[in-house]
Order: sequence, then structure tokens, then C-alpha cells
Amino acid sequence: MSPGLVRYLAGRLLRALLTVVGLVTIVFLLVRLIPGDPVEAILGDQAGPEEKAELRRALNLDRPIGEQYLSFVGEMLDGTMGTSFRKSDRSVWSLVREVLPYTLVLALTAWLVAWFVAIPLGTIAAAKAGRSWDKIASTVAVAGLAIPNIWLGPLLILAFGVKLRWLPLPGDDLAGPEALILPAITMGTALAAVLTRQTRAAMIEVLSQQYITAARARGVPSFVLLLRHALRNALLPVMTIGAAQLGALLSGAVVTEKIFERQGLGTLFLESFFARDIPVVQGCVLIIAVIYVVVNLIVDLTYSLVDPRVRLS
Repeated sequence: MSPGLVRYLAGRLLRALLTVVGLVTIVFLLVRLIPGDPVEAILGDQAGPEEKAELRRALNLDRPIGEQYLSFVGEMLDGTMGTSFRKSDRSVWSLVREVLPYTLVLALTAWLVAWFVAIPLGTIAAAKAGRSWDKIASTVAVAGLAIPNIWLGPLLILAFGVKLRWLPLPGDDLAGPEALILPAITMGTALAAVLTRQTRAAMIEVLSQQYITAARARGVPSFVLLLRHALRNALLPVMTIGAAQLGALLSGAVVTEKIFERQGLGTLFLESFFARDIPVVQGCVLIIAVIYVVVNLIVDLTYSLVDPRVRLS
């Protein structure tokens, strides 16, 4: 491994570490700007001033903001991420650990759905550029970007759960794999639209290269030309974007899990947010942010190792 590549990788790792530190600070400050008092959310309006003051001391909310920040950093470093206000016998990490696998499975399923839709659609659009198939694919991509999850989810439930009865309704049977279909489509639609447009653009650029023209002159069949020669070279930048968007899918789970009444990090975040459970809100936001940073770092490092042009630059 060349010294230049080592310096590049070390720089990326340092940047990722500084990003995580910045995220810790930003999450701490933003959560404290949430309207409402956690003490009143726990005790209610009927509690007296003495009870509220005692609970505030127990939750360390009466300490200066600097001390609270240092305590927060210490809880992040020891792995507990603090203690829930609502469940004083549970650490934040234990609550997150219970629901995180559900969110990861949903995000990965939505990611795969997006790829299975985008690659064929983008390839066909590039091969038929300027024709009706290209216009259809472009329309689908624009529609996928324009439709929000909060509207698409209920529409799919109404169509396939209520009218057709093909798939379970929210809350029916969340253990079965069929319960993943509608949430995965809801989350994966926007990503599929992005990947379709990127695949089309990358394929059009590759198809204009001289080696593709030479392969056509040699009589290489169109199907083989698209898959073996063009798609293989066009997928690298598309894969980079697609992998980076895996972290972004986790943030989309907040809305989707609530719509489909699924367990997960998004549901835990919303419940804690409305209950003013500050440690759990901090933990959920930080986990999503860290996963996003780590995924992007892995993609960046892998890209630099795979693509010689990045190493040379």
C-alpha cells in the first residue's frame, strides 16, 4: 500500500472520528431545545414543586449544562448511553439493542427492493434513450422522488391490505416475512428513483465509449453488450451512491415504522420524543447518525481501494 493511500485512509478515518464527536455535541444541544419539560411529562401537572425539584435532582437536570455534557460524553464512552427517564432500571443501549435489528432488517430489505427495481429500469432507459421506455422510466423516477413516505404508506395499506387483502394490515402479524413487503416498498421507492436516474446516466456515458462502439462493430449481441460490457463498468459509481444511501434509509424508518406499527428504532424514537425521554432520544439519534457516518466511511474507503483512479489521484 503506497504512502499516499495510507495518508488518504488515515485522513478519512480522522475526519469520520471528528464527525462523530461533532454529532455527539450537536445531538446533546438539539435535544435540549425540544419543547416541554421531562419532569412534568413524567409526574404530570398535579405534582407539587417539591416533587418536581426532587425528580429534577434525581435526573441530574438541575446541574449546569457543562456538567450535563461531560456526563453525557462519559455515558457514550462507557457504552450505556445513559438511563431512560421512563424506565429507570434500563440503560438506553439495552432499549436500543432490542429494537435495532428490526430497523436494520427493514432498511436492508428496502435497499434490496430499490436495487431490484433501479438496475433493470435504469438499464432499459439508457438502452432506449429518447424513446417511450426512457420516458416511462423517467416518469417513474420522478414520481418516486415526489411521493413522500407518509402518503405512499397509507395508500399501499389501503390498496393491498384493505381492498385486495393480499398482505397483512399494520399490527396483524409483524413476525411474518410478508409484513416486510409494504414497509420495504414504502422506504425503497425514493432510493429506487435515485438509483434509476444514476444508472441511466452512468449507462449512457459508458455506451458512448469507443470500446462499446468497437464491440458493436464486432457483432456482439445487444444483451451481452449491455450486461457484460456496459453495466459492469457503469455500476461502480451507482454502487457508491446506493451503499451510501443505506444509512439514509434508517432515518426514513422513523415515519415508516410508525405508519406500519412496527417495532424499531423509529418507533422508539417517536415514543421517547413525545414522552420527553431525553436520554433515549439522544441515543436513537446518535445511533442513526453514527451508522450513517460509518457506512459512508466504508463506502469511501472501499471505493478508494477498488478504483485505481482514486488511488492515483
